[in-house]
This record gives sequence, C-alpha cells and structure tokens, in this order.
Amino acid sequence: MTIGNSGRVALTETRNPRTMYIDRVSTREAVRIFIDEDRAVFKAVEACSESIAQAVELVLAGFRKGGRLIYAGAGTSGRLGVLDASECPPTFGVSPEMVMALIAGGERAVINAVEGAEDNTDAGRQDLEAIKFSKNDVLLGITASGTTPYVSGAIEYARSTGAVTVLLTCNPYGELPKTDVLINPAVGPEVITGSTRLKSGTACKLVLNMISSISMIRMGKVFENLMVDLLATNKKLQNRAIRIVMEGARVPNYIAEAKLQEAEGDVKLAIVMARSDVPADVARQKLKEANGILYKALGETDHE
Repeated sequence: MTIGNSGRVALTETRNPRTMYIDRVSTREAVRIFIDEDRAVFKAVEACSESIAQAVELVLAGFRKGGRLIYAGAGTSGRLGVLDASECPPTFGVSPEMVMALIAGGERAVINAVEGAEDNTDAGRQDLEAIKFSKNDVLLGITASGTTPYVSGAIEYARSTGAVTVLLTCNPYGELPKTDVLINPAVGPEVITGSTRLKSGTACKLVLNMISSISMIRMGKVFENLMVDLLATNKKLQNRAIRIVMEGARVPNYIAEAKLQEAEGDVKLAIVMARSDVPADVARQKLKEANGILYKALGETDHE
C-alpha cells in the first residue's frame, strides 16, 4: 500500500464505497458502474486546467531554447509516457529526442512488470544522466500516488540542474516532491482498489495528450486543426497527407498530389505553394520568416 511521508494512505489506494460489491453484480451493472466512475475523471482534469496551461507554457519555452520534454514514470504511469512520446514523431514530424519517456526498469518494463524497479530512487537520476539531461529540458514526472521513488529521484536530479519540473499525480494527500508545476486531478478511489491503470491512468492520458499536443500546436505543427508536419510513413498517412493539402490549400485532389510531389512530401510546404502559387524555394522562405507558423506564412491573422 502506498503511504506518503505524512503517513496517510494515498487516495488511489483507498477503497471505493460505490464499488464494494462489484464482484456480485451483473455484467451490465458493472459496465454502468465503470461509466459512472469515469465521469469523475473529466471533472477532475478540468479542475486542473490552469496548471496544465502553465505546464504547456513551460514546455514551449523549453522547446524554444532547444530543450526536450522528458517523461519519467513507473508501471502504468511510465507506459503512458512511452505511449505519448512515441506518437509525437509520426504525428508532428519531430525528432524522437524532442519528447522522450523514461520508465523504471527500462524498455522491458513497457511490456512486463519489473519488480522493485520503481523503488530505486537512484535509477531516476541515472536514467536522466544517461540521456544527458540539461537545464534546458523539462522533466514531467508521472506517478498516480505521487510518491514513487524512481520519479522522486528523477525530479530531485532535474531540479539540481536548474531545469523546470512538473509533477502529474492523482493524490491530494501527503507530501509530494517539490516541482515548478503540480497537476493533481483528484479522481478519487479506483473501481478496483489500487488499480491506477483505471481512473488515474485515464486522467494522466488526458493530461499528457493536452501537454504534448498543445505544445506542438504552439510550435506550428498544426494549421487550423490539421497535422501539417506529419510523417507520411505508410499508405494511410500518405492518403491523409493528400487530404490535408486539399483542405489546407483549398485545392482538388490532383493539385494536392502534384504539390506534394514538388514539395517532396512536405505537407506544410505544399500548402504554401498551392495557396500562394509560388515555387518551393519561395514557399520555404515564407515559412522560415514565419518561424514555421503556417497561418502567418499565408498572411492570415490571429483568431481571438
């Protein structure tokens, strides 16, 4: 059972009075109970909107200094970090090093539980040292209980470098590691006591979605709501790239395909070429002058 420094049991480890007899209800009733419990997740995350926005601004500032976003977690929390980080390169066309995830126990812990790995405080520091973590990077520790030693060790080391630190937890009780931003959606006790892959995991996934996605949007990786820097690495994404150029440039399929070919698959470049009716070198210069922000390269205004 996870107990914080205050001696109080983490909220994620307490029993849920609404699910005490879930072992003897019908299948349909069990489904209803899960749905009812999950409703609390969205309200808990909404209550953290300001701290999420603060985290995004700090991540964005780090990116602009050439820094990285580094997730650190154990078990479900670590796997959620791995999932979010691994989706950034194909979705936003960024280097795999720009958003990275560390998980207690290393790569094998992504698939299989590595007993005791989360209890190793030194491992958090060592894993950050191994990737040459610096003051320009941002560390986001993910731990449902807020007390995982691996994450605490990583946060302590990150703070010692002068880097920005963020803690994502689902436990309003106890003494949590000191960080620049605390994101703490209190989702309440789990349906199955201590199974933080449920409500806590859902809340953490929602928060990570927002932090990475909004940071990338602010970096110009999205135009309107189109992923204009995606890497078209398979047929599905190649077809999506054509549709994005069609939508973004307001042109028919055959022009979108032609411009994409001229742009050597660069969706953002193809849109500028098609919308502004300019060759690739001119379009590339427009994007450079706009710091990669597509709507600015097209001469469009901010939306209030």
